[in-house]
Amino acid sequence: MGQPDLFAKRTFAEETERVTSGAVTWQDPPEMRLEKVQSDGLLLVRRPGPLSRLAPPWPEAQPHGEIMVELKMPGDHLDRQAIERALLRRQARQVQRLEEEDASWMGDEPLWVVAPHLPEWIAQIRTPVRFAPGCYRIEPSGFSLLWIAANELPLADELVPFLVARSGRALDAFGLWVATRRPLDWVAAMLEFLSMSMPIREQIERRFPPTDDPEVQERRDWVLRWLLKGDSEPKQELIEQGVEKGLIVGARAALRRVLARRQLSLSPADEARIDTCEDPSTLERWLDQAITATSAAEALQ
Repeated sequence: MGQPDLFAKRTFAEETERVTSGAVTWQDPPEMRLEKVQSDGLLLVRRPGPLSRLAPPWPEAQPHGEIMVELKMPGDHLDRQAIERALLRRQARQVQRLEEEDASWMGDEPLWVVAPHLPEWIAQIRTPVRFAPGCYRIEPSGFSLLWIAANELPLADELVPFLVARSGRALDAFGLWVATRRPLDWVAAMLEFLSMSMPIREQIERRFPPTDDPEVQERRDWVLRWLLKGDSEPKQELIEQGVEKGLIVGARAALRRVLARRQLSLSPADEARIDTCEDPSTLERWLDQAITATSAAEALQ
C-alpha cells in the first residue's frame, strides 16, 4: 500500500468519529483467512440518528452496523479486475461475520468504494444510480454497494475523509479549501502524500507566514523535524542553504566592522545594498575593497 493510501486511511481513522460526532467510528479490519485478504477499513456505526443531518453518503450508513471501505487513490487501478478483487474481499468479510456472529445473522456486508471518479465501464455491466453529488448506488446488487466519486463531492467538513481521494483540479481545490481548516501537521502530511500541483502547494505554503507565537513555532518545528526524518536529500539541501546563509550574514557583519573602523560612513542606500546582497563572492569583494577604499561608495563598487 502506497503513502497516499496510508494517508487516506489515517484521515478516515482520525476524522470519522469527529465529523460524525461519534455516530460512526473507523476500525482497521481483521485479516481474513484466504492467505491474506484484507480490505482498507471498516466503518462501525455506533449511533445512526445523527447521520441524517450530515451530507451524503453518511445517511446511507444508518441501516448498517458495519460498512467495508475500499479506497482507490489517484493512480490506483479502477478496472474490472480491481473491483472484482474488492468484491472478493467483501465476500470474505461476509463469511467472516457469519463465523463471528453465528448463522442466525441474516445481514449483508455493505461495500463503499471511494475513488476519484466513477469509471465508464461500470455503466456497461451495471446501473449506477446517482442519488447525491458524487454518490452512486450500483445496481443490481444483492447487497448495498455504493460508489463515492470524490471529485464530484461538495467541499464539506464531514466529507474530508472521502475528499482526500480527489485528483487533478478537484484535488487542488480541496487542498486550498482544507488548508485553513485542519492542523498544520495534517496539512503538512497532505502536501507530502497527495499529488497537488506545484502552484497550489506554493500557495498553501504561503498561508503559513513567519510567526512570533512560541506555541505555533514549536508546532511548526515539530512538523519540520517529522518531515525531514529519514529524508536525506532535502535535509542536506537545507543544511547547505543554512551554511550559505550563515556565510552571507557573517560577510555582511565583517564588511560593516571594517567600514566602521576606517570611519567610512554608510548612507541609507549603501546599507540597503549590503542588506539585500545574497552573493558571497560580491560581499567578499566589497570586504577586500573596504580595506583600502577612501569612501563607502568606493568600497561597494
